[in-house]
Parts: sequence; C-alpha cells; structure tokens
Amino acid sequence: MAATRKLQGEIDRCLKKVTEGVETFEDIWQKVHNATNSNQKEKYEADLKKEIKKLQRLRDQIKSWIASGEIKDKSTLLDYRKLIETQMERFKVVERETKTKAYSKEGLGAAQKLDPAQKEKDEVTSWLANSIDALNLQMDTFESEIESLQAGKKKRIDKDKQDRVDELKTKLDKHRYHIRKLETLLRMLDNMSVEVNTIKRIKDDVEYYIESSQDPDFEENEYIYDDIIGLEEVELSGVGIPSSATTDSNNSNETGGTPTSTNSCTSPIPSPSLTCKTDSSQAATEYTSEHSNHGKHCHHKIEHIIKQHSEQNHSHDAYPQLA
Repeated sequence: MAATRKLQGEIDRCLKKVTEGVETFEDIWQKVHNATNSNQKEKYEADLKKEIKKLQRLRDQIKSWIASGEIKDKSTLLDYRKLIETQMERFKVVERETKTKAYSKEGLGAAQKLDPAQKEKDEVTSWLANSIDALNLQMDTFESEIESLQAGKKKRIDKDKQDRVDELKTKLDKHRYHIRKLETLLRMLDNMSVEVNTIKRIKDDVEYYIESSQDPDFEENEYIYDDIIGLEEVELSGVGIPSSATTDSNNSNETGGTPTSTNSCTSPIPSPSLTCKTDSSQAATEYTSEHSNHGKHCHHKIEHIIKQHSEQNHSHDAYPQLA
C-alpha cells in the first residue's frame, strides 16, 4: 500500500512538471514567432529546444509507467504522453523552418552555379530524409494505438483487440524494414556508392507504400530494393548505416532501448568510403573546388540527417510489452 502511494506521488509530480513544461513551451513558442530579429529568434529557438528535451525526458518516464503492470488505469498517462508528443511535432516544424532558412541563406549565392548533378543529389537526399520522417510519424501512431488497446484493468484483451495489436506490430516491423533500407541508401548516396537514378527508380514504389500501406486493398511490392547493387551487403556489414541501427544503444530515450527515435544518441561513426563506379569517380574528379566545398557541406548535412533519424528511430525498434 505504501509503495502504491509512493508511486502515485511520483506520477503526480511528473504530470505536474509536464503541465508546467507545456506552458513554458507555449510561451517560448510564441516568442519565437514574434521575434523581430534573427538574434532574438535564435535565442528563443535554443530555449525551445531545451524545453522540449525536458518534456521528452518526462515522456520517457511516462512511457515506462505505461509499460508497467503496477498501474491499472493508464488513460491519464496516455493523455499526457500525447500532449508531449504534440509539442514535439510543433518543435519539429520550427526546427524545419530554421534549417530551411539557414540552407537558403548559405546556398543562395551558390544556387546559380550549382552543378546540375549535385542539385539532383541534394533533391534525392531530401526525399530520402522526408520519407524516413513520414514512416517514423506513422510508427508513432501505431505505437500509440497499441498502448491504447492494451491499456486497462484486464490482463488479457479480447480477440478483436489482440488481432488489431498483432496487425499493428506487423506494420511496425515492415516500417522498420523500409527505414533501414532508406537510411542505408542515404549513407551510400553520400559515399557515391549508389547512383542517383537508381534511387529515383524506387521513388514511386516507396511513396506508394508510405501513402497506401494502411489501405485494406494495399498490395506491397516485396522486391523494391532487390535491383540495388550492394545495398544488402552494406546493410548486413553495418558499413554505411548509423552505428545505432546495428547495435543496441544505452543512450536510447525510449522504453525498451532499441537500435533506432529520438534524442540523445552519440553521432554515428562515419563509415569508410565505399568503392565507387568508374563513371562516378571520373565525374567526381572533374568537380571544381567550389563543387568540392559544396560537397563537404552536403556531407555534413547528410551526416546530420542520418544522426537525427538514427536518434529518432531508437523509440521504434523494440516495442515494449505491457502486462
């Protein structure tokens, strides 16, 4: 009985911090959008990032309680988790706008001189990153629905609910599969070990999967990645993908410590350059020093994207079982 009261006290204190944190986040969010100069905006954006990190830590604690069998009624915890995730989505929008403007400023002068091949590579890189984002968002939705179905006083759920849980877990596995492939392609593209046109050929199939995989009459193409030379070898060897995608990380923010969302992981170890095709190597040697500088910028940009998705995926790779 004393242990139950102690646990309830911890939960109450945590939820109070969430309420206060959301209010603080809202105040800073307003300041970001009302800032009159870039210096002010940068300061408020940094404050906003600190606040969302605090909320994410509270979310991790809430998720561990949701996964625990000690708590019977988990509806309040689920509501507060959703509240935090809403703020996380709002922060992503602010962060995306900031990055877009930063890259626009840096690339404005060089845009006119940018090599067409490099421009095409940048576009494919952005498409890969956006596709991974979309899959991660869908996985968040699947996980929330699973937790809602499994929440409650009953130790066992009825057959219809269990069937739905099994279906959602299958979808999670399929999404993880596609994320691993796309993350590997992202790194391979950076290392020039895959052609841009090769990735463009799978674009329609990947987009169809993201947009329609939840439809009842959806038919999946199981051979999307089969024609990409070297993809399977790179994925199996762990070269060209984030280190956290191949090993469990102790820094995971999510319950269940997994190899892939969201936050405090260390940067992935840069993979050694893979062997390029002859025509790619020749094209690379013809770049001017200006293209070379842009390539370095692009490399850091891709490393940042991969790190971000590697962190984001930590919450998805192993779904915690609720009692």
